[in-house]
Amino acid sequence: MLATTTQGSATQPPLVLLHGFLGSSYDWRELLPHLSQDYYCIAVDLPGHGRSCDIQIDSPGFSDCVALLRHTLLKAGIPHFHLLGYSLGGRIALHLAQTWPEALLSLHLESCHPGLLSNVERRQRAMADKQWAERFNTMPIEQVLALWYQQAVFADLSSAERERLIEKRRHQQPLGLINCYQATSLALQQDLRQVPAKLACPSHYYLGDQDAKFSALAKAWQPQAGFKLHTIADAGHNSHQAQPGAFATALKGALNAISRGE
Repeated sequence: MLATTTQGSATQPPLVLLHGFLGSSYDWRELLPHLSQDYYCIAVDLPGHGRSCDIQIDSPGFSDCVALLRHTLLKAGIPHFHLLGYSLGGRIALHLAQTWPEALLSLHLESCHPGLLSNVERRQRAMADKQWAERFNTMPIEQVLALWYQQAVFADLSSAERERLIEKRRHQQPLGLINCYQATSLALQQDLRQVPAKLACPSHYYLGDQDAKFSALAKAWQPQAGFKLHTIADAGHNSHQAQPGAFATALKGALNAISRGE
């Protein structure tokens, strides 16, 4: 089973939260107080991360992730739930929505890629991911993290914010990270653009207004997916971290509207 952190009353509607690569259930700590009065929050440590660091998955690993999530949630007596996934967690959430749609009360994606469209893009991504895996395998983790957070998608971060993230992430176990990173590579992911539109439940997408790449991606995807788009002001790729209050307001607004049947 995957490790989880829970907050709130189990009598409330369940909300499952999936973090991004390098993260853990702890990443949601600033968001949970905003949500746990109305929702039973179950923050999951994905394979290779946090307290699930010893859990390894086959490659491609999306079906393993979904199977582990399903086992963990059913064991906890949670057959139906709202689902929020950030980045990698969002991609896993899409796979869960594809294979276990009847479990979802609603789907919420934050800065999540639906999949590459061409074999050329997949080959390029596979090469880049192989280089990152080699860095995690051969370099001190602090050095790899310093390089990781210099990527364009994290351009909104200040130097102090980068340092705080490196300090927080440096305690992760590299072998678990490498396994999960390679097994859930975007190069191995199907094109899941049609998944939200096929769901019987509502779907929502959240992004930071400073994240140009994912703003363009989400706006191009929206007509096909049919999700409602929420833009968080003064935030980049990780809007729940940059603006937890504003993110929680948008998420609770969506969840409460769903509860009212709107």
